[in-house]
Amino acid sequence: MNPLHVRIGHIKFTNALPICHFLDKSDPEIEFIPGAPSDLNKWLAEGSVDAGLCSSLAYAELAEDFVALRGLSVSARGPVGSIFFFSKRPWEELNGAVIALPVISKSSSNLLKILLAETGITPAEYITLPSDDLPAMLEQADAALLIADDALYWSVQEHGCHLYDLGEEWNKRTGHSMTFAVCAVPKRLIEENPEKVRKIHRFFLEGKKKGLADMDAVIAQAMRMLGQTEEFWRTYFNKLRHDLDEEWAVGANAYFDAAYRHGLLKKPVKLELWGDEE
Repeated sequence: MNPLHVRIGHIKFTNALPICHFLDKSDPEIEFIPGAPSDLNKWLAEGSVDAGLCSSLAYAELAEDFVALRGLSVSARGPVGSIFFFSKRPWEELNGAVIALPVISKSSSNLLKILLAETGITPAEYITLPSDDLPAMLEQADAALLIADDALYWSVQEHGCHLYDLGEEWNKRTGHSMTFAVCAVPKRLIEENPEKVRKIHRFFLEGKKKGLADMDAVIAQAMRMLGQTEEFWRTYFNKLRHDLDEEWAVGANAYFDAAYRHGLLKKPVKLELWGDEE
């Protein structure tokens, strides 16, 4: 195999469109492998892909062997607009509740556990369910977490629930930004083939540069995927940031610290950035 052949894990969620919509898929040396975030997390861990946007908590679990590429993330400082907690009861009345978590989530599910614990809420049980049908989830639970496109869809439907944006809740309670996904690559690959990693980094950064320069095209693609109006998507994308530097790492590290404190990570972790944005 060509030493510069690259296997990219590709998440087809709208929140990654500013990075991924303009990625050059015509390069014969770059192979795209689509999947849900949970798939990407698994593939990175087992080495089936060379790089990809993965959940920040999955990165933290692999941090001993992985770095995060500078300048690439799905983050927010306040409301994120696509990580929603739908509850039949007000937040403060959820002691003893059954909470449904989506199969595809890791960072957001654990963020919810942290926020509930730190506000003195002890659910009776967490259950994991498919997240494409909110009413079905709420038949089995008192509240349900949805992420990404499922969250976007159900947030604008009639649902009769108390609605909480987890990016907003995290920022309100801690003052920090929240990084939901990073672009991870194994340290082993940097040691063995640094040029390949530089190629991956340039590839993603160029996609992001083109996406942020032509948000009209990104919004048009989001409308093709999920409907809604141009104004809806412009408001949504304005809440997101796709950068990652030392400033954003402060929020990511605060999240990792909280995850460790609540037993969701086995050891303390700090975000390790690699590369530059030039």
